[in-house]
Amino acid sequence: RLHIPYPIVLVLGGLVLGFMPGLPVAAFDPHLLLLLVLPPVLYQAALFTSWRDFMQHIRAISFLAVGLVLTTTLIVGAVSHYLLGLSWPVAFVLGAIVSPPDAVAATAVLSRLRMPRRLVVILEGESLVNDATGLVLYKLAVAAVMTGAFSFGEGVATFFLVGIGGVLIGLAFGSFFGFFHRWIGDPLIEISLSLVLPFVTYFVAEAAGVSGVLAVVTAGLVRGWQVPEIFSARSRMQAYGVWEVVVFLVNSIVFILIGMQLEDVLDGLQRYALADLMTNAAIVVMVAILVRFVWVFAGARLARRIPVIGVREPMPPWQHLTMLSWCGMRGIVSLAAALAIPYWTNTGETFPDRDLIIFLTFSVILVTLVVQGLSLGLVIRWLGVAPD
Repeated sequence: RLHIPYPIVLVLGGLVLGFMPGLPVAAFDPHLLLLLVLPPVLYQAALFTSWRDFMQHIRAISFLAVGLVLTTTLIVGAVSHYLLGLSWPVAFVLGAIVSPPDAVAATAVLSRLRMPRRLVVILEGESLVNDATGLVLYKLAVAAVMTGAFSFGEGVATFFLVGIGGVLIGLAFGSFFGFFHRWIGDPLIEISLSLVLPFVTYFVAEAAGVSGVLAVVTAGLVRGWQVPEIFSARSRMQAYGVWEVVVFLVNSIVFILIGMQLEDVLDGLQRYALADLMTNAAIVVMVAILVRFVWVFAGARLARRIPVIGVREPMPPWQHLTMLSWCGMRGIVSLAAALAIPYWTNTGETFPDRDLIIFLTFSVILVTLVVQGLSLGLVIRWLGVAPD
């Protein structure tokens, strides 16, 4: 009725649920949450991504999905340490959680708007890959809090090793399932196997100590490339509908969980004054938004000073850069990562500032989804950006 992308409605619904009296607190295992949420969400986004368009804009996508996520994690972490008083490891956990824009939010919002195809491809490709970057950083930061030790050199090596390992496992599973599917020919079995693939890929990759997120994304891209050859038209149409419903249900469940956790989270923040909480949330939100603007504009200018790029790619219009900067909606991946923070460290102590991290994460999602998501159409008209 309101013509609003459903992630915006879900975040508002979760907020309303949090203030319903007598609502039970949802009890769940944080370790299982990422396993249940991430594979279907990321696989569906990768499955319907054009491999040709993705590779055509891989430089711009990598610039945002890796460089911007790393920069946002560092800057949000530093600000959270110096202004909010969080310890360095906890501050970087928060930075890694709020750094990647969300694939589902981006697709749901952008699909309703008329934008240049190049911008849509870059934004959807970024939101697909940056989850992997953010979650690898997130796991490193959580491990540092859990063990109380962190080595920068070891962390950098781990970052690249788990990424490469995840890509290799994703290639292997995507190719194997593609070969296997050629001999089936039954839509029900094909779709059932496609639902199993992301979970198996994620579980195997995580058990091997590499990035399950990158494994799932890679497998999804490989399968998306294979789909026209190995799926019939009937199977493709059925699979599209099934995956739309699955991802919608997963999103709904996660936002219901945050609603059922919100009262308990706010109880854990009673030592903070309301004004301090609002100030802290405003600081984190503003830093997350401003870093993206600075990175996009400064990076586009600096990249054109490289001869190869400057000759082949002219400077984009400032209106397009503004659109890229404004499309930084966070969503389900950030929320799932925050809820998946363990309750206890390896020493038996409670995880420091867990409730504060969840509150700040929800604040970033609320502002970026509602404010940026709802205003995107107005910004497009104001900038005069038209589809190509």
